[in-house]
Amino acid sequence: MTKATPSPGPHADPAALRLDGAGVRFGARTALDAVSLDVAEREIVCVLGPSGSGKSTLLRAVAGLQELHAGRVLFGGRDRTGTPAHQRGVGLMFQDHQLFAHRDVGGNVAFGLRMHGVGRDAQRSRVAELLSLVGLPGAERRAVASLSGGEQQRVALARALAPSPRLLLLDEPLGQLDRTLRERLVEELRELFAALGTTVLAVTHDQGEAFALADRVVVMRDGRVAQTGTPSEVWQRPADAFVARFLGFGNLVEGTVSGTVADTPWGRVPVAAGAAQGRRTVLVRPAGVRLVAPGTGLECEVAARSFRGTHVVLRLRPADAPPLEAVCGVRDAPEPGRRVGVEFDPAETVVLG
Repeated sequence: MTKATPSPGPHADPAALRLDGAGVRFGARTALDAVSLDVAEREIVCVLGPSGSGKSTLLRAVAGLQELHAGRVLFGGRDRTGTPAHQRGVGLMFQDHQLFAHRDVGGNVAFGLRMHGVGRDAQRSRVAELLSLVGLPGAERRAVASLSGGEQQRVALARALAPSPRLLLLDEPLGQLDRTLRERLVEELRELFAALGTTVLAVTHDQGEAFALADRVVVMRDGRVAQTGTPSEVWQRPADAFVARFLGFGNLVEGTVSGTVADTPWGRVPVAAGAAQGRRTVLVRPAGVRLVAPGTGLECEVAARSFRGTHVVLRLRPADAPPLEAVCGVRDAPEPGRRVGVEFDPAETVVLG
C-alpha cells in the first residue's frame, strides 16, 4: 500500500460514534446488555471477545443491520438509532469480502459511488486513487476470480472506503488470510487509516491483529464490556481473571496480598508496591517465571516444552501447586523431566482487581 503522512491524532472529536446503553435481545437471550461506548474521530477501536460475547451483534447494531431493543446509536452527536443501514454513511467490510464476481475490480470499487450518484469521470478518478492507495494500481479491469485472497481483501477495503464513509466497520477483515499476510496487512491498514483520517470500529477474534491495529481495545463478555483501554493498558493490567485468560495468560492463582508479597500455592510471590491488598487473584506472566538452580525457590519438573521460533514455552509442574508456564531462550531450554527452581519477577506480576 502507498505510504502517506499520518493525519492528526485520534481524539479530535470524543464522540464520532456513541453507543448509549445499547441493548439487543434474541428471545430470552440478551446479546447486548446496556453497552455504552464512544469512538473518537480518527480513532481505531478493535472489539475482542469469545464466541457469543456480543461483538458481532454490536457491529451490526452500529451498521443498522440489527435493531436495538434499548439505547441509542449516535453519529457525531446525532441520533441514528432508527436510520436504515444504507442511510447511515458507514462503510462495511466483511470476512468473506462479498465481492461481486460478475464485476471487475473497478466495477466493485465503484459500486458505492454509483449508488450515491457520482458521475463517471469522478468514479474513475476515485477508483484509481483508492486502488493505488491499497497497492493495486491499474487493476481496474482484472477479474475478481483472478485475485489472491490478499488482493480480494484490498479490493473489498477500497470498495468500503470509496464513498468516504464517516465510519468504517470491519468484521474479521483478515480472518481468511494466512498469518504472515495478516501481520503485513495489519501494519499497512493502520498506516492507510491514519493517512485517510478514517474512524474505524473493527471486530476480530485475533488478539495479535487487534493489538497491532487498534488505538483502543474493547474486550467483551456475555454482552457487556469487560475492559477497555489502549493495547498496552489491557495487556499490562487485565481487569480480571476472565480478561487475563482470554488474552492467553494461564498463570493465575488465588492468594492473600500483604504489602508487597502474595501468599499463594506457589509460595510467597513478590508483587508491586501499591497492589490491592487482601484475598486476590494473582497473575504472573510467563516472562516473570524465572528458572534458577534446583533447590532454590519453588521446585518444579519440566513437564513439556514448545518451540516458538524465538523462544521456548515451558510447562512446569510443581509438587503441590497449580502448573506454571514459563518462557526462556532456545539454547537455555531444559529437557522435559528435568528439575528446576523457579523465582518470580514482581515487574511481571499483576494483582487483579
